[in-house]
Amino acid sequence: MAVFSALLDVDVPTALEADPSGKNPAFEIAFTADGEIPFPQVVIHDQGRQHLIVGDAIRLSGADDTGHRYIANVSADLFRPGQVTVQIEGCRKADIREAGGGDWVKEFRPLTVAAPKRAAPRPRAVGAPSPDTVKVYFGIHKHMHQPYYNTTDTTYWDGEKESIFGSRWGNYTDFVPAAVRQYIDGGLPHGGLSTSWSGSLIEQLDRCNDEGLCGGCFRDWNASLRGIAGEKTALGNPRVDFTAFGFFHPLMALIPHRNIVKQIEWHRGAICDAFGVEASTVLFPPETAFHVRMIPALLEAGIDAVIYDTIHRFRTCRDYPYAGINEGMLPPNPAEQANPAADDWLQLHNIWAGSQIAPSLLRPEYVAYTDPDGNTHKIIAVPAERYIGNEDARGGYGALQYPDVLGQVYNSIVDSGDYDPKHPPFFLLHSDGDNHGGGADSYYKHNTGELVRWLNIDPRFELMSIRDYLQQFPPDPANAVHIEPGSWAGADNGDPQFMKWFSRYNEPYSPDLNSWAVLTAFQNIVHTLEDADPGAPALADATRLMLTAETSCYWYWTGQHVWDQQVTDAANVAYDKVGKAAEALARKGGDRTGPTIFAPWVTPENPGGKKWGQGCLEDAPREGTVHTFVHDVSGLKRVDLVLRADAGETRIAMQDRGAYPSETGSRVTANYFTAQLPVGAGDVRYYIEAEDGKGNVARGSLERVFLA
Repeated sequence: MAVFSALLDVDVPTALEADPSGKNPAFEIAFTADGEIPFPQVVIHDQGRQHLIVGDAIRLSGADDTGHRYIANVSADLFRPGQVTVQIEGCRKADIREAGGGDWVKEFRPLTVAAPKRAAPRPRAVGAPSPDTVKVYFGIHKHMHQPYYNTTDTTYWDGEKESIFGSRWGNYTDFVPAAVRQYIDGGLPHGGLSTSWSGSLIEQLDRCNDEGLCGGCFRDWNASLRGIAGEKTALGNPRVDFTAFGFFHPLMALIPHRNIVKQIEWHRGAICDAFGVEASTVLFPPETAFHVRMIPALLEAGIDAVIYDTIHRFRTCRDYPYAGINEGMLPPNPAEQANPAADDWLQLHNIWAGSQIAPSLLRPEYVAYTDPDGNTHKIIAVPAERYIGNEDARGGYGALQYPDVLGQVYNSIVDSGDYDPKHPPFFLLHSDGDNHGGGADSYYKHNTGELVRWLNIDPRFELMSIRDYLQQFPPDPANAVHIEPGSWAGADNGDPQFMKWFSRYNEPYSPDLNSWAVLTAFQNIVHTLEDADPGAPALADATRLMLTAETSCYWYWTGQHVWDQQVTDAANVAYDKVGKAAEALARKGGDRTGPTIFAPWVTPENPGGKKWGQGCLEDAPREGTVHTFVHDVSGLKRVDLVLRADAGETRIAMQDRGAYPSETGSRVTANYFTAQLPVGAGDVRYYIEAEDGKGNVARGSLERVFLA
């Protein structure tokens, strides 16, 4: 069969309308060649980015004497409204590595994608407030962090670290003060921002100051920040609110209660030392990762309010309009959908929004958790809007069209009649303060200036600090809701299973599961000594290594040895320091600590619901399995799954599958346990209870799952 020499015909749509998400719909491109194309492809040039359509996305639709006809399937949601250039090309050689310039034949076509048509405004509800009485409040949160790049050597430094820190000089010195000074000079009475700084970042900036690293650019790095820290809003709250945080950036949803408290307490001291003010009682959890089981520990640590990603509130509504695979998450588990239906679902336009939002829910409210003993714990939950915050992270005012996008929220609230003047809308725009557009000089300076100018002429909106809002519009603890687990969109869409930190969980070996198993055993050793011999030699060193090993970054780049090894390295060094002492304590009968139980996970995630297939959703088996890691220096006598359903409480002995098969040379690792869940039990609650060889008993948190 002859290899082609020319493209005879190209059929590209000249114009398309974006779908409701604000990006291109799926469409086809057809082209005909005068022979077989060994390597066909389509390249879409989109404002500096390229999207390749190649391989299985291009099929031969027919061949005869008139030519070979090909169809290229372009997926939805690749590019935003505007004009793009479509490059249709073929290579005369199947192995493009052997091709020269003369082997490629190309054609170019323009394509315009129009913004989606707005739906007709919904009729204003009877009794809806006058637009003049409605105001939407919003805040800004900027997150700053660097991990330790070697858990066992805090002095580790090389050219890469020099570049990482040096390129962020402004972010870690005067960008935040520059933005807040414009709020003050612009006359915004409640204007302020919250910001989270990890302890590991602060310590390394102090080192840069002391040793003149990065060319000395961090000399007195915190001077401007300490200066702005004393500025107050009209209500007397800090203009810059240094939020509570975990010292080493732990994923708090997956570490023990006592370690959550310790991480927050250590961080509180670091903030006071660095900035001369007390850390806020508002917590920004690392990765915006929240689970209601964190609430008792947060309350013990003195936290009044916690920031969460809004999609995990929306998905708990009984009528939630699940958007399919474009949402990037599985459908909500019915057990999580404990909140009443909303009636104001809105598809945002002119930004990427993979699912609909409910503006009526964009306000702080209490969230509740009930423990295995039946005690209810409540805390204020502050919404950080997933899609608007993600767009703001591209560069602030201008990158995010504030008047248009926030105007859509405003109009929805006016039209729905859901405005409550005692609890008006408030949400955060949260992003990294030191990465990409949200960390650019222009975000904090020029674009912030434009934001202030807009706010001074648009009475519909007001920039307000979290603490000013909560002081002026306190939520009602009698109206507590549920929020499903999950994190921010940047962590593989922040699913309720925290799968960014469980990569390869369904394979024979998972580096992520290995690190959790090692960490679980490590935590038990340290906790055992803390309880029985708090003055033990080297316990302080081991404790710091344990908290360092909880850094969420060490699970972020799974498959890279330097990261997969970090937890084990810390655990091994600590074991050499205190492991023998803990084991000797156990042999002498001095162990007073119950087993350490890792947060359980369920497979499939939605038994009897849906699971991930290859680019699609498939029916999930109804048979579910609970998994966990458990460790105790005195050995384990039993590990039980306690299941609560309508039929009563059932105790199921979990199967001990032995120590997780570590491939990182760990000195100690937890045992892996599983239990089968009963099919068809419906909306159930469960917890894990474990007893060690000395009779010490520990119980995990109360979890929920729906078993279809």
